[in-house]
Amino acid sequence: MEYRKLGRTDIEISVIGLGTMTWGLQNTQEEGFGQMDYALERGINFFDTAELYAIPPSAETYGTTETIIGNWFASRGRRDRVILASKITGPGLDWIRGGGPIDKNSLQQALDGSLQRLQTDYIDLYQLHWPNRGSYHFGQIWDYAPDFDARAEEENFLEVLTTLQGFIEAGKIRHIGLSNETAWGTMKYLQLAEKHGLPRMVSIQNEYSLLCRHFEPDLYEISLAEDIGLLAWSPLSRGMISGKYLDGARPEGARITIETRPEHRLVPMVDDAIRDYMALAAQHGLDVCQMALAFVHSRPFVTSTLIGATTMDQLKSNIDSIELKLSDEVLQGITKLRQKYAALF
Repeated sequence: MEYRKLGRTDIEISVIGLGTMTWGLQNTQEEGFGQMDYALERGINFFDTAELYAIPPSAETYGTTETIIGNWFASRGRRDRVILASKITGPGLDWIRGGGPIDKNSLQQALDGSLQRLQTDYIDLYQLHWPNRGSYHFGQIWDYAPDFDARAEEENFLEVLTTLQGFIEAGKIRHIGLSNETAWGTMKYLQLAEKHGLPRMVSIQNEYSLLCRHFEPDLYEISLAEDIGLLAWSPLSRGMISGKYLDGARPEGARITIETRPEHRLVPMVDDAIRDYMALAAQHGLDVCQMALAFVHSRPFVTSTLIGATTMDQLKSNIDSIELKLSDEVLQGITKLRQKYAALF
């Protein structure tokens, strides 16, 4: 396993991070335990979760993934070997604190709930799952039209940072991060932290894959210049890059098959792109999923690639991608395909 610094902290996290959102719906607690045991054996020290999980989100599954992780800590006694990340849910879901925004009160409620479910005294990285003002993630990129009061947002950012500072001083969290943020939001948080002597965001968890390149170019530049690395979620685009959903296929129990939210990439041109990526991998004797993951690992702005798996075979193959270093020929092929399908990604 390889490790990279988490922002400007003294923490090193594994380049492959263990995503957990399937536990409690697609995976049982026993299967979640098995994945955590195996990941730790393979050198993965970074586990990412959220109060919202399991996914697809619902009132019935809310908090179940954190509960499974907490039960694993209680069973295995390995809390000190894990860099644990969780998230507070953003606004919009009526069954989580009435759908209200991230503010002082919701932060207190959310963190207390997560600590209880996780059966731990602290969280290493506490993240804001999505902004109060909305996000272009979760398939909203084509309709994204920012419309907000910048002064009011800055006041909220200060309230959030001040509240999080209190949690750090109390020993409840160690560091803070963003998720599904924009360039404006990222820089505003960093500017306010520096101006007021408040905690600095150390990471940004956004979607990034061969089928989602929105992190580039602006956030790429911010990530490198400001030491706020990407924690890349959905590096296989809900498993689409494997080809299992081509031509409308819906394997039983698979993510998109059970998903309650629409997948905006289910169009013929995306199938064409996936076939081209599969052909590129085959041309070089590579597994397409491992190629896709190795590409994400190789990006200089990536701190950790968050993998998620519903079977142990998937998990093992995904972790094995850390051994793959893509040749210049493969990287050039990926660039050509990005140019070919630039209108999509």
